[in-house]
Amino acid sequence: PGDYYNQGEIRKKELEQSCCVLGIPASDVTVVDHRDLPDNPAVGWDPQLLASILLKHIEANSISLVVTFDAGGVSGHANHVSLYSAVRYSALLEYCCFKIFILFLCAGCRVLVLESVNLFRKYISFLDVPISCLLPRDALFILTEEETEQAKRAMWCHRSQLLWFRRLYVLFSRYMVVNSLRLL
Repeated sequence: PGDYYNQGEIRKKELEQSCCVLGIPASDVTVVDHRDLPDNPAVGWDPQLLASILLKHIEANSISLVVTFDAGGVSGHANHVSLYSAVRYSALLEYCCFKIFILFLCAGCRVLVLESVNLFRKYISFLDVPISCLLPRDALFILTEEETEQAKRAMWCHRSQLLWFRRLYVLFSRYMVVNSLRLL
């Protein structure tokens, strides 16, 4: 539940506020509170456990598109990398598990992973747009100025996590303007 620094309840409220800014109702927000999935940037999560939780959520909500981090987790955050590993684990299981095969192939559940870029590209904001347009990818999202401002307002809702380097991220990160993704 985002309990790093014992701020779980605060972070839950911040997440709901952020989602509200993005037009996502609180009823569509699911917070997984599991003792084996601690909110800690240095702790990786068990991909089998996480895959099981994700697959139940995908099936229960008839989800057709999953967007997650790539193997770099954008910032190397162990929890982010674990999400990618769990989704990849689930996708690989489609060859040996009929239920997962049905979820990911027959039901049309696709997976897009957010491309991690080097530090230079990460912090050149909109200047990364031409680079991103030239490089291969399966999907490219370029936000309008209005959408970028909305994304920034959503990020500012996470007050408990806005340390100095995250403030720089909100101001200068290319991810606030452009996101390139690949199909898993």
